[in-house]
Amino acid sequence: MSHTTGLMRLLAAAVAAGLPIAAAAEPMTSEGITFSDELGGFVIRSLSGSGRLDDPFVLVEEVTGDGEAVLVVRGLEKEFGNRVDTQHATGFALHKVVINSSNRNWITYEIELREARAASSPYEDGLSFGQAADRPPVRSDRFEAVATVDEPYDGLSFQDGMVAPGNSVTFTMIVTDETPRSEFLIVQHALLVVSDARPLDGGLERTKQDGYSAAMIDFRGGSTTP
Repeated sequence: MSHTTGLMRLLAAAVAAGLPIAAAAEPMTSEGITFSDELGGFVIRSLSGSGRLDDPFVLVEEVTGDGEAVLVVRGLEKEFGNRVDTQHATGFALHKVVINSSNRNWITYEIELREARAASSPYEDGLSFGQAADRPPVRSDRFEAVATVDEPYDGLSFQDGMVAPGNSVTFTMIVTDETPRSEFLIVQHALLVVSDARPLDGGLERTKQDGYSAAMIDFRGGSTTP
């Protein structure tokens, strides 16, 4: 059994037993970009990759509650450059693996970019999910549909699916900034339904491989593996 599969089973067992597992982790850095769970709502479990389309940042997160999970990102400055082949000054590819360690099913999952927690991202700040670019598709392995909002804020709404407690879901996207600053936020939350639905099939190892690879095969016409 792999390390990540073992971790997944341990986390699921802890959730079922009602054990507290929400302690914050240390910030993690790859290629000069730092990801932090310091604002709460989730815990970062691992980080890998370089942020390129064929080697995205793969971020494994464990969401432990029902409120907002706010990811702090630091280091996306001009020196980092654009690694996703768009016209923006900076950009990276991101593949998120999110573990549902709450006690409720997720029926919709929303992700929003912000420069400040209290305010949405306007057009003028340059931060977006690849706005106005020939961008790769935004994908999820658990949700069939996604709505991309560029104005008046920058958000993604994943719909037509469900993630049961103890299961994981993947989200594939690019993040770009035309006027980069040293810090921004990725705010995320799930819409919930109380149910006794059985867990969905599949685990962390499968979703890490299949979600991103399928998206990049369609976008670039070749096979990629994160």
